[in-house]
Amino acid sequence: MQTTITQHLSKDPIFKELVGRIPYRELSVNSKGVYLDLLGSIISQQLSTTVAKVISGRFRALFPDEIPHPHLLLEMDIDTLRTAGLSRQKATYLQNVAEFFQRENLLEKDWSEMDNDEIIRYLTQIKGVGKWTVEMILMFSLSRPDVLPLDDLGIRMAIAELYNISETGKAMHQRMTEVAEAWQPYRSYACLYLWRHKDGVK
Repeated sequence: MQTTITQHLSKDPIFKELVGRIPYRELSVNSKGVYLDLLGSIISQQLSTTVAKVISGRFRALFPDEIPHPHLLLEMDIDTLRTAGLSRQKATYLQNVAEFFQRENLLEKDWSEMDNDEIIRYLTQIKGVGKWTVEMILMFSLSRPDVLPLDDLGIRMAIAELYNISETGKAMHQRMTEVAEAWQPYRSYACLYLWRHKDGVK
């Protein structure tokens, strides 16, 4: 699989250079499942990794087995959730996720029955869960190989730099989508390279 992906991406001359200097990485990265990963994503929004880790630990410690099962999370009052360091808004968003997963009976759902766009439309019904968040779930929880999260600033900056894209707004989005067509069906893997390029990985 690795060889197939790197050979395909290397057909793009710019990506050939990235593939040559940045180590290959698989998509699966410590997923705890869609429900728990969604909660973790909400907690970590706009926080440094260190702070997010501390708050996540305090949040889990509020529950008997350190697992925020939907019914337990819904029974907990907002002020108790805030003792973990959560804002009132984030605490509400976490309960929104729990309510949706409990109502829709999703904890054991087979997500393979739905394509990427269907999952994005489905999960963004939850107030507090946006398109970018679901795209990260698609990539890192469900290991979907062909996701292009153009709402991600790092991805946009990397593509703009590497492909000399100066347009803005809809024109920029269109140009970047066209550039990324060459990476299909492995755009998620392309993004892993783009993020690490932006972070200066040699």
